[in-house]
Amino acid sequence: MEFTDRFTKVIEYSELTPAEFAEEIGVQRSSISHIISGRNKPSLDFITKIKTAFPKFEWDWLITGEGEMLISEKEPEEPVVEEKPEIVEKKKPSLPDLFSLINDENFGITESEDKVEKPKSRDSNISAQVAEKNILSDSQQLENSIQKQDSKKKNVKRIVFFYEDGTFETFEN
Repeated sequence: MEFTDRFTKVIEYSELTPAEFAEEIGVQRSSISHIISGRNKPSLDFITKIKTAFPKFEWDWLITGEGEMLISEKEPEEPVVEEKPEIVEKKKPSLPDLFSLINDENFGITESEDKVEKPKSRDSNISAQVAEKNILSDSQQLENSIQKQDSKKKNVKRIVFFYEDGTFETFEN
């Protein structure tokens, strides 16, 4: 049985005109006539609206045509609940997490901080000043290498202009 036949039976059972039925389920009148004529197929939303407005119709029958048209009045049987044996899992010995492996005293110290010794007393101020000079000289070397790289002559290979109207121009050397 096609959905159009089932749909016609639902309208007849409701004892409403197609226009009244459309109003009852909240759809346009034209969608009712298009489904009855076979021009359109109903969407899930359409079938859900029918089921919501007329809960006594069986879902399987509405969708596939299988089973009875109406939900039977007899009380549904209680579903059989199968008892499942409890599965007892043996706990595996837990591995230490990442954070418990960290030695808190050294946490957050980077390699460069490890290399520079912290001054312990006033006598070691001199060694701290020497270490600072070493650090400064490292940064000066970095600046010098950057300047050397910038001194290389670079030539422009291509310039591309993109315009708002979607066009572009390319200039090549």
